[in-house]
Amino acid sequence: MNKTELIDAVAAKAGLSKADAKKALDAVLCSISEAVKGGDKVTLVGFGTFSVSERAARTGRNPQTGATIEIAAKKSVKFKAGAGLEL
Repeated sequence: MNKTELIDAVAAKAGLSKADAKKALDAVLCSISEAVKGGDKVTLVGFGTFSVSERAARTGRNPQTGATIEIAAKKSVKFKAGAGLEL
């Protein structure tokens, strides 16, 4: 399912126009993004949790040349599915 299909599904289930469903989805995604960028954890009960995960610096290997390279530390977004979402 892509974003357009998600907007169509939200509009149908909530009885909204597609324009209103798009505004609502964009607002939710923007709010989640801002919170996670700020270092907060976002928990949607029954769906899952978005959080920031820190990756330590490490040594990697170039598969073509076999040379070792240093991979810098970075932060990434992690999602953990809630009990209601697990299959």
